[in-house]
Amino acid sequence: MAASVRVRSLQHAYGTHRVVRGMDFGLDPGRIGCLLGPSGCGKTTVLRCLAGFEPVQGGEILLSDRVVSSPGMQVPPERRGIGMVFQDYALFPHLTVARNISFGLSRMPAAEANSRTLAMLELVGLSQVADVYPHELSGGQQQRVALARALAPAPNLLLLDEPFSNLDVDLRERISAEVREILKSAGITAILVTHDQHEAFALADEIGVMKDGAIEQWDSAYNLYHRPRTRFVADFVGQGVFLRGVAEGEGQLATELGMLEGEWPMQIAKGDAVDLLLRPDDIVHDDASPWHAEVHAKAFRGSEFLYTLKLTSGTRVLCLVPSHHNHAIGERIGIRLAIDHVVAFPAESGAGI
Repeated sequence: MAASVRVRSLQHAYGTHRVVRGMDFGLDPGRIGCLLGPSGCGKTTVLRCLAGFEPVQGGEILLSDRVVSSPGMQVPPERRGIGMVFQDYALFPHLTVARNISFGLSRMPAAEANSRTLAMLELVGLSQVADVYPHELSGGQQQRVALARALAPAPNLLLLDEPFSNLDVDLRERISAEVREILKSAGITAILVTHDQHEAFALADEIGVMKDGAIEQWDSAYNLYHRPRTRFVADFVGQGVFLRGVAEGEGQLATELGMLEGEWPMQIAKGDAVDLLLRPDDIVHDDASPWHAEVHAKAFRGSEFLYTLKLTSGTRVLCLVPSHHNHAIGERIGIRLAIDHVVAFPAESGAGI
């Protein structure tokens, strides 16, 4: 049965170095969660605490409302009903695909173990390579073998530690979608850790963005992108830049690209300098616009260009433009704001425009 996960005020340290600082999050049965953050933020340590590989120094971890970790108490990893997919897959090179998958089923009757192995092979789409060895498989196939082996004992919770880092960029997106479909078909609760937001978006139902051992925001991918609660989340998730502006009364914001209306944190008062988050899709190329910017750089992406534009103030912003609009470096083009979600934070330094 899929487990629920509850992490309450979790703390962990290596010596005097605090790695996890009072973390809280929860995941319902059958949901896929992700801890997303830069290297060194503590996400793998949290995964190791969940697995039972590390003792916790504060707070508690509950699986299906059962405490499995708290200070001075730790249920062993083998009694937690947890499966794990490691970064390097850790497949046994001397065993066939089928025998790798059945490795953790030694306590089952032979007929039941064989039936379970066949079911896992079919689930991950590898029935045709059951008798080959790991070195004969592609990276994506090896990843699916590791997943099938972890799922074979029917764990209550599956943990995935940077599982796609050994795959090339194009393959990661496809395999991420495949893994999500497999996990949903199996109805299993899973937690992924990664530094790659594209993996997180492709796989997870809920994502926790981590910074310095704490979760800045636990939310859907949509809300993390369009409704970030902190400047760190706004800067870490997606592409974007900050444009200086000034708060002008009730929900109005003055910028060098015109006036905006929206909502922002309560600590912003009239006359305060603010930093407005601009995504590439918040700026539209419009030759009829009174506002212009200079093309500073451009990246061809097939159906579109990603332009880096320099405003009159010197601020550089990003803009996605259909690729038949092929503008030269140094050319000035008309632009306007088209923002559905206004995201602004108190300015980090300096006065307004």
